[in-house]
Amino acid sequence: MSDVTPLDTSLLPPRQMFRFAVDVQRWEPKKGQSVENLKLDESYQLPSLGELDGLPHFADMRMGWSIKGLVWQVTVAGKTQLPWCRESRLDESDGLQLWIDTRATLNVHRASRFCHRFVLLPRGAGRGEGDPIADQLLINRARENARPLRPRELQVGSKVTAKGYTLTAFATADSLGGYDPVGQPRLGFTYALSDRERGMQTLGLGPGFPYEEDPSCWVELRLVDA
Repeated sequence: MSDVTPLDTSLLPPRQMFRFAVDVQRWEPKKGQSVENLKLDESYQLPSLGELDGLPHFADMRMGWSIKGLVWQVTVAGKTQLPWCRESRLDESDGLQLWIDTRATLNVHRASRFCHRFVLLPRGAGRGEGDPIADQLLINRARENARPLRPRELQVGSKVTAKGYTLTAFATADSLGGYDPVGQPRLGFTYALSDRERGMQTLGLGPGFPYEEDPSCWVELRLVDA
């Protein structure tokens, strides 16, 4: 479920004319289950807001929350070639980038230490470059950076075929400074999914806006317990 509140403005791309609030459903991890075997059903699907601006929607993006952290799952179909991923060029690779503000300060233009930027690639590591990658990137112009990730705080798994891939990631609560889903059940959030073959898909404002560094370009998420 998502709500929109019109802004009193004109001559703007459609997505900038609204403030979006999107519900994210609670998810409970199973004991001992690896991230590679996680599956989120359709109730965790995020809306396709980019279509308001006439931008492509080629991937199914899902997200859930728990006391233990946040989980994402994206499926890209309709491909004819493997995703282009390079461990040495994370921000240029095909894959998913995530921005999370655990304090949901959506009226500021510079990131705080509660803002996090993660990059997830379906391949590019290991022998034959077939293993997925999960890492942290700095946010440009941030007032203060989030602390560096520790091992296993950001977990990733992928299944890549000739026609596409599914990428699943779990960020532990410890990796998300300020994360308090009970006392603060709101997040600022956006994502950018890049694919040389299919294009770019975003949740909040996309190309042409400073979404990579400006939290006011992100969407409000409401962590609901349905």
